[in-house]
Amino acid sequence: MNYMMMIFESDDAMESRNGGPNTEAYWASWGAYHSALTEAGVITGGNALQGKQTATTLRITDGKRQVQDGPYADSKEQLGGYMVFDCPDLDTALDWAAKCPAAEYGAVEVRPVHKSE
Repeated sequence: MNYMMMIFESDDAMESRNGGPNTEAYWASWGAYHSALTEAGVITGGNALQGKQTATTLRITDGKRQVQDGPYADSKEQLGGYMVFDCPDLDTALDWAAKCPAAEYGAVEVRPVHKSE
């Protein structure tokens, strides 16, 4: 079963990945995590996202396209990236999510990927 892990990070964490004072430590923890996922054969995809200032939100209202600069949700944390895991069950996916560096300073949401038939 595939599970998507959505990684929510604070503005400070996003700054750390982009040349802030903790950039090296930030990427070292993610490198180790990604290596563990790869060695276990769990990860099937994923990527980091650019900051919320690059987001564009689209809605169709009464048949008209409405485009807004910025993310869908205005919150203290932003969607910083995602990963897709192939795990036998939710508990296993949650075990891997608990090892995610962002779980220490942000939030990690895990959802089953909908199977299309």
